Amino acid sequence: MDRKRKWMDVPEGHDTALNYAVAERDRSVLDMVEQAVAHKQAVLAFQPVVTAADPSRPAFHEGLIRVLDDTGRVIPARDFIGAVETSETGRIIDCLSLEKGLRMLNRYPDLRLSLNMSARSIGYKRWLRILNRGLNQDSTVGERLILEITETSAMLVPELVIGFMQDYQKKGVSFALDDFGAGFTSFRYLRDFFFDIVKIDGQFIRGIARNPDNQVLTAALIAIAQQFDMLTVAESVENAQDADYLAAVGFECLQGYFYGAPTVSPPWMASQRHQASA
Repeated sequence: MDRKRKWMDVPEGHDTALNYAVAERDRSVLDMVEQAVAHKQAVLAFQPVVTAADPSRPAFHEGLIRVLDDTGRVIPARDFIGAVETSETGRIIDCLSLEKGLRMLNRYPDLRLSLNMSARSIGYKRWLRILNRGLNQDSTVGERLILEITETSAMLVPELVIGFMQDYQKKGVSFALDDFGAGFTSFRYLRDFFFDIVKIDGQFIRGIARNPDNQVLTAALIAIAQQFDMLTVAESVENAQDADYLAAVGFECLQGYFYGAPTVSPPWMASQRHQASA
């Protein structure tokens, strides 16, 4: 047996056991999320997206969906979204996120908020009803709402996404291409999408001040965004050195733990509670 075969050979039954373990894990996660959704045990956590020119001033906040397990522990979307993305539970998660986000926009007239959605939800009637009702209840909501669609999700049904975006941009809604660079966007479709905002994936941002390869790749992504007149956001900004570099190379907005972790008690809610107790 040559050395390559030695390391490539998989012990008999190993692959089956691994697949079973992955399937069991996904089933457990799906069960937990389904229980949380059934009892509406979901909340939004809010993370600021700041302007590079003045990081003390958020341009908007991103509302990130969280579910609560039966112990009350907060579970971030990254821990379950892969298991539910293609199921109806994934659509209901999008509905809960949109419903909570629109309610927040209605309650706080100075708030600008981005919410994540899947392209699959465009054809989900309940989700569309929630969106239309929220836009009709308050004429200012459309101008303050940003819907984020991942690059991978957008490419599932590009023509449907393009038509949906065109319809709702007329109502003032902005759209962000999330995790740009992580997927395989066709530049032909990118030209047709007319996204308002592009968020560069964190894998290119983390440690960028010391990574020449990511500096080159990010410069190319910024150039593409600027060519299509999209506002640029750097995701996963975690230290001052990276933040200074990103601002210097032309990013307009920055998001990450350096500026604030997602929180279920954002400043505007804390301020309101303080006023109520005064």
